[in-house]
Amino acid sequence: MQVWNDYMSENKDRFLEELLELLRIPSISADSKYKGDVAKCAEAVKESLLKAGCDSAEICPTAGHPIVYGEKMVDPALPTVLVYGHYDVQPPDPLELWDSGPFDPVIKDGNIYARGSADDKGQVFMHVKALEVMAKTGTLACNVKMMIEGEEEVGSDNLGIFLEQNVDKLKADIVLVSDTSMISMEHPSLETGLRGLSYVEVEVTGPNRDLHSGVYGGAVGNPINILCQMIASMHDENNHITIPGFYDKVKVLSDDERKAINEKPFDLDEYKKDLDVNDVRGEDGYTTTERTGIRPTLDVNGIWGGYTGEGAKTVLPSKAYAKISMRLVPDQSSHEITEMFTKHFESIAPASVKVKVTPHHGGEPVVTPTDSIAYQAAAKAVTQAFGKEPIPTRGGGSIPIVALFEKTLGLKTVLMGFGLDSDAIHSPNEKYGVENYFKGIETIPYFHKYFAEMSK
Repeated sequence: MQVWNDYMSENKDRFLEELLELLRIPSISADSKYKGDVAKCAEAVKESLLKAGCDSAEICPTAGHPIVYGEKMVDPALPTVLVYGHYDVQPPDPLELWDSGPFDPVIKDGNIYARGSADDKGQVFMHVKALEVMAKTGTLACNVKMMIEGEEEVGSDNLGIFLEQNVDKLKADIVLVSDTSMISMEHPSLETGLRGLSYVEVEVTGPNRDLHSGVYGGAVGNPINILCQMIASMHDENNHITIPGFYDKVKVLSDDERKAINEKPFDLDEYKKDLDVNDVRGEDGYTTTERTGIRPTLDVNGIWGGYTGEGAKTVLPSKAYAKISMRLVPDQSSHEITEMFTKHFESIAPASVKVKVTPHHGGEPVVTPTDSIAYQAAAKAVTQAFGKEPIPTRGGGSIPIVALFEKTLGLKTVLMGFGLDSDAIHSPNEKYGVENYFKGIETIPYFHKYFAEMSK
């Protein structure tokens, strides 16, 4: 609508600067040193909601980091959209690999470089600014509730409790989430599913102290060596996960479903070039698109032990550690997979070491319906903004809370993200396109408009 375009044009510079201000706050939920910054960011989000036109906004304390909630109720007769996102970010390490400060946002080559730019502050702020566009122009077609949390990057444990305690407050017709990606600006897409997650930390203990590797090497089990052997044994020669029962509940897709998934535009050579790898690697019998969307995985996210400082220290370490994540697909259960992993990891440990498995967090895989009014409204909105229909895709990432929205609130979710897989989320030099940011602000009001019209 022209009135939206006019308001955006008049306020474009401010919309961008306000996002940069939010990106300057190091809201790292995983590190207790940043607890004050997380709280500061929550306050900034609350103020942004009020300025955008929310009738009310509040900071809701939890046992961990707070949740920011705001709402703009236009008419009880209108449909209500619950917008979910998160203001917390991943740790920026390793800092030496950043070309600029992770919390000193820089705009270069049309991209905003900063931690949280794409995941998820930039995408959350699209909804805040879209709300402002609609509220200030008197064109809000739906009631809007905004729930923006501070613990998504550490498992959203307290958000589940918040949902259970606030079922009435959170009553809505649909949940709208922009914490996902699309294929490209030339090939817009909507994600129709997300993988689940089981995340664990393992500890392998050998001798009761670090030992001299010359005196004891070859006679005492080395926890790092053993941990590496244990991890390596969890995939066979076909990159198939060897944990007994791991695939028992994996929903097998039909040939037609697999064919449809592989119809999305994908250039393997460009994919390898972007990652600077000579070849891809994964489960035999599946394409790269299938491996990252419809198949489960097991990956080491971090591994450490012994001496890692400058120079040499000939030590046989007492302990070794690793963090391991497993991405899950329908109909796997994160709790069951965590139990399977724990039992298997303990069973393959040699007598020379003791092992401990500590579960961190998890979430369930979800598939969103494509025949719902909400999905159709999102597809129509994307078509209006981009000039072409979106391609349905399966997302490889996880948003653990999405399954709880349906279980606790009885609400389906629409995944309408504007990030790109090349945005380096969770990595150094995370970025988000300026064009993507504004295109999101342009598209979201159309979703509200079409959802209201199609809900009559």
